[in-house]
This record gives sequence, structure tokens and C-alpha cells, in this order.
Amino acid sequence: MRKIALLLLVGFVSATGIAIGQNRTETTLEKGWKFTREDNVASINKDFDDRNWESVRIPHDWAIYGPFSSTNDRQDVAITQDGQKEAMEHAGRTGGLPFVGVGWYRNTFEVPTFSADKKVTIQFDGAMSNAHVYVNGKEAGIWRNGYNTFHFDITDLINKDGKNNTLAVRLENFSEQSRWYPGAGLYRNVHVIVTNDSHIPVWGTYVTTPRVNDEFAEVNVKTKIEFPEGANNSSDYELETVVKDIEGNPVAQQIDKLGAFANKEFDQSLIVMNPVLWDIEQPNLYSVQSTLKKAGSVIDTYNTTFGIRDIKIIPNEGFFLNGRMVKFKGVCMHHDLGPLGGAVNDAAIRRQIRILQDMGVNAIRTSHNMPAPELVKAADEMGMMLAVETFDEWGIAKVSNGYNKYFDEWAEKDVVNVVHHFRNNPSVVMWFIGNEVEEQSVMWGARRARFLQDIIQR
Repeated sequence: MRKIALLLLVGFVSATGIAIGQNRTETTLEKGWKFTREDNVASINKDFDDRNWESVRIPHDWAIYGPFSSTNDRQDVAITQDGQKEAMEHAGRTGGLPFVGVGWYRNTFEVPTFSADKKVTIQFDGAMSNAHVYVNGKEAGIWRNGYNTFHFDITDLINKDGKNNTLAVRLENFSEQSRWYPGAGLYRNVHVIVTNDSHIPVWGTYVTTPRVNDEFAEVNVKTKIEFPEGANNSSDYELETVVKDIEGNPVAQQIDKLGAFANKEFDQSLIVMNPVLWDIEQPNLYSVQSTLKKAGSVIDTYNTTFGIRDIKIIPNEGFFLNGRMVKFKGVCMHHDLGPLGGAVNDAAIRRQIRILQDMGVNAIRTSHNMPAPELVKAADEMGMMLAVETFDEWGIAKVSNGYNKYFDEWAEKDVVNVVHHFRNNPSVVMWFIGNEVEEQSVMWGARRARFLQDIIQR
């Protein structure tokens, strides 16, 4: 069966807000975590005693420690992709490791700069799976997909007296939810982001390069601004947008007042003279520094990495990168890192890319789900093209407890998140909306494909 893909026909960026001055801080919660496989609803409580839980560091994959067993996730299923007509027992299809079941994580964190005019966001780069997130005993939100990045506004849940805040996360994996080893737990990073209540939100910048040639490149930057409820005098705000080269030197700048734009979004076009293009041979990168000001005072600063490049598909000729035809020499690569399991590791990811490039590979399809941000960042910096996959199944099941159970409610949310997260990365040249989905064999499947396509092309 075909994989279903959409090509991204303009130039794009990586949105990664890093701790920047007093107006925006980002803390990665790596240490201090407690973990258990025991399912106890009281674990959400601030005063719950977790001293007997295991101490772990994030990223953490609880299943990779084993033990291996042929009874772990033994599946009784007909694998139609392999031509099987009747269900039969399959042992070890998902690696024979104990990822099925419940796991709880707890940690504490401070927000020392918190005040009434602050906004606090918690972001999970991936949590396997069915995450229920609690802060100080109250639910912050849930997210079903174990591969996607998601975030919640937890401002109203934060202790206002400066005391430590308690974070609890419940995860649950089911038998027959996957066709490969998914990993388990908080296997990607967790971040706490503190901004002013007037700020640029997570993934709030959208950078494209609609015109590129040897003499100049047009860099279009759309920037969303969020204000506290009931805020007035938006005309007091202005946005300074500066494009910088890889060495941090300014190469273009524009300042506009918000009053000139509708819907609390700036739309700016800047010209970069003599651009150095992103390419698989020379992955040159730029950055956008977005500074939000009110009455001359800095309110927020948000950095975005991007690359200037041009891609096209010309019928009967092929794929063109910066004006030259490039053939895809690609592989499909799952998210796990062999003996490291699903726990993301930047050095291991970069080692994978180096090995693939030594083989002559120039493109990776992220089989068959959303990638870790570390992979996309490495691809940007190392010159590897990416085709970002979204789903292994839609509404028709391949495995009984797979994403088919959540597709109708969650597909739009998941596609929006992955596109907003990676729409600016120069390495991302293609979006995939489904891997060998069963809907290809039914009449109404095209409508579902168009539904997903329309979300990507908004």
C-alpha cells in the first residue's frame, strides 16, 4: 500500500524558546523524578509520600530495562500487510519488553519569578502514552498520543506563595496498541516555561522564505501575540524582528506597532541580501529574534532557528532543492535507539545520522510517527532532509488498541501540534499523513485524507 504524503513547497523553521533573560525562562525538568509502576490515584496529591519510589532522570524509558519475555504484548492478530488472512499468535512483535501497564512520575519545581502578571506553561516533548498531567493535585490536561509534543497552561495551578509545585504524571500503555516497540514513560524532555502574561506563545512564530535567489531572499515572519483577558491598548505594543546569521550578526530588521495588524498577529517581510542557503551539502542556518515591547520596555524575547531554501516539485522532472534536482536516497527510521530504548539521546541520534550519511542517505522518513525535536534539530544542523510522519493508522484498526480509538477526537489536535512544532525547520521537506492506512481501500477514505491535508495547508 501507498504511504500518503504532502510536500511542503516553501522554506521553513525550528521553534525552540530557550531561557532568555528575565522576561522568559525555560527550565528542563531532568533530575529529581520519582517513578513507580504501582497505580495509585492518591499519587496526584501534593503531600503523597513517594520516598519509596525509584529515583530516575528524564528522559526515561521504563520498559527497556526488561525483562524480555515472549508473553509481553503477545498479539493474536492477522497482519494483513503481510498477506495473512486469519488471526494467529505473534510473540515479540513489539520487542518482548514490558511496556504494557501503568507508570507514575512525580517531581517538584519552583517558579521563583512568579507574580500576578506571569504565564506558566508546561511542555512535554513526548510521553508514552495516554498522559494525565496534574499540578498541585489538580488536573492540568490529558494527551493520548505518545509521540506528539503537547503543552498546557498551568498558571492557575501554580502556588502563589513561592512554595514548590508538585507535578504528577500518569501514563498507561495497552497490549496491542502498537506494531513495533513504542517505549514507555517520560521518554522525551519536559519543560517549564515562564513568561509575562503578554507574550509570544509556544510555536508562535511562522517563518517562510517565499522568494529566494542569489541576490536576496524574502523572509516572511508571522508572529502571534497572546494578551491577558481584558487587556486594552494593544496599540502600545510593538514587535522588533531581527534576522541574524549563524554568527549572530544582524542581517535584516523590522519594527512594527501591533495597531497596524489584526487578530493580534504581526505579519512582517524582511529582505536578506546575498543569502547563504540551507542545503544538504551545506546546512546553513539563520535565526529570528522576536522582541515584544510595550511603551518601549521589553516584554518578551523569543528566538527561532530557520534556514533559507527553496523546494519545488516539477511534474515529470522531480524534486528540486535550491534550483537543482535532488533524488531522495532515503530510509524509514523508527524513534527508538536500540539498547537505549525510546529515551531520547542527542548524541545517539547524531550518530545515527552520521552513519546514514556515510551510507549515502540524504533523507529520513520518521516511521511511523512524530519525531523527537532532537532529531529535527540535528537534521537541520547536519543537512538531512526529513519526511515527518503522523499516524500509522486512522480510524480503521491495524491493532485493536491503537490510535484508531482516538482518531476522530484527536487527529486534528495532533496534526496541528506537529505542524506548528516543525513547520519552520528547513530539514522538513514533506509531511506524511498516514502509513499504509486501511482507508485507502474504501470509497470514503479520500475524504479523510483531504481532512488531514486541509489541516496541514491552513
